[in-house]
Amino acid sequence: MNTQQPSNPKRRQALIKIGQNAGFALFGAFVWGAYVNVAKAGNGNILRPPGASKNDAEFIASCIKCGLCVEACPFYTLRLATPNDDTTLGTPFFQPRKVPCYMCRDIPCTEACPTDALDLKRLYQPKKQEANALEYKEPDINNATMGVAIVDSKHCVAYAGIQCDACYRACPLLDKAIKLEYKRNERTGKHGFLLPVVDSDYCTGCGMCEKACVTELPTIIVLPRSVALGKMGTNYIKGWDKADENRLFEIKEQKDKKQKASGSLDYLNDGDI
Repeated sequence: MNTQQPSNPKRRQALIKIGQNAGFALFGAFVWGAYVNVAKAGNGNILRPPGASKNDAEFIASCIKCGLCVEACPFYTLRLATPNDDTTLGTPFFQPRKVPCYMCRDIPCTEACPTDALDLKRLYQPKKQEANALEYKEPDINNATMGVAIVDSKHCVAYAGIQCDACYRACPLLDKAIKLEYKRNERTGKHGFLLPVVDSDYCTGCGMCEKACVTELPTIIVLPRSVALGKMGTNYIKGWDKADENRLFEIKEQKDKKQKASGSLDYLNDGDI
């Protein structure tokens, strides 16, 4: 006697659909997890709007990804990161070769930020303190630290002896952030080089120079200051710099105070009182 139950096609189809949906869900979770890991890692070469923290991790933690800074930018410089961008999803950034920062005097992007991710207070003090300018009561876009321009001298046409000052002319801080340095052409003995040189004390990282560069790939590029610049350290003193030399006297004063404090303790431990 055959006791096998007749097959149920509807039940079989339902089980197949459940298995398919479960497979799709697991695959989606795997892809999303991989994306989240990449998004959290971010890209250290991303340029942020003016007023952002120098520490990109701090900026990302403060940014609520509202997009108000992007809406406030009149030149469409800023973009919110998408899954195709190599940075944290929804955070604002810009690419100078496409659209640089045009250095708005009223700094609308920073002013629009509802948190301290973009803070006007970071634009009060210049990177290099000017003489007789001890108080800074208003933010100034020239104090921005979005990045710093770096010249690729191996591929720059000016360093090859071809006259070009496109980046120099595009710089909003002419003869400050970018200067032209004259150098004799030893190869010909008759001509001179006019070489673009960037001063990081004044460069804001706006990227107008990168946008204006005439080469196929830009030979002057803007990188975050934390990536492009080194650090001398506190153990070196520039004797010709009064501000830096004062630091030496402060160190001596601190050392003298420590010695006096140590002498007082020794006196108490001598048992003379």
